Amino acid sequence: MAFLAVFAMALSMAAGRLADRWSDALAQSSTIRISAPPAEMEAQTWAVLTVLEQTPGVESARALSDEDQQALLAPWFGPDLPLDDLPVPQLIEITETADGYDADGLRQRLAAEAPGAVLDDHDRWRRPLAEAAGRLRVLGWLALVLILGATGAMVTLAAQSALSANEQVIRVLRLVGARDSYIARAFVRRFTIRALTGAALGVIVGLLAVAILPSARDTAAILTGLSFSGAGWFWPLIIPPLAGATAFAATRIAAFRTLRSLQ
Repeated sequence: MAFLAVFAMALSMAAGRLADRWSDALAQSSTIRISAPPAEMEAQTWAVLTVLEQTPGVESARALSDEDQQALLAPWFGPDLPLDDLPVPQLIEITETADGYDADGLRQRLAAEAPGAVLDDHDRWRRPLAEAAGRLRVLGWLALVLILGATGAMVTLAAQSALSANEQVIRVLRLVGARDSYIARAFVRRFTIRALTGAALGVIVGLLAVAILPSARDTAAILTGLSFSGAGWFWPLIIPPLAGATAFAATRIAAFRTLRSLQ
């Protein structure tokens, strides 16, 4: 269970980092798309660049060259796409300042100066990514809670079975004056130590397995980088104490409940 908890934690953190990275990459950038007849394309492009130079909050703006646009389309259409024969819109890349610009005001100015220009501030892309990052983190912690719950259930069943199997020993201990708290303490101590030891071994194996997975530097695939980063490597260390606390509580409750039933 600790092994699975490590992977659940790594997956949630890695997915959250990926969504945050995409969101941050789009946070201070936007694009203007100009769709106009070829005869008007250059004039509208210069009009848009002029408007952007006069817009507060715009750090820089540049019109993408044919080579840049072909590089953007190459992953989908191949490197030999004939842009001259296709009505490809002109793209203008905008880099914002930290304060940003007034998107509604810019749209109104573009509508007046360049009717074929459409502003895309990436908000429709950025918001879902930010929401996905938060939800993935919540799902990761929820998976950890479910794993702890399953651990508690298994420890409870094991403790009840152990107490029932030692019914005769418990009766003898009671005859010689042992209290239920003393008897329960023996079972609680044994199961808590076993849970701590097993969780620690599971965390060690899980961290080793995560460490040997391909990193994001090895390949650009979307499912790589399933790992921890920086101080995130210390987060799995909370799993053994949580497992031990869960085993302690579950065993203590199960022990006293079973001892009462054996009276």
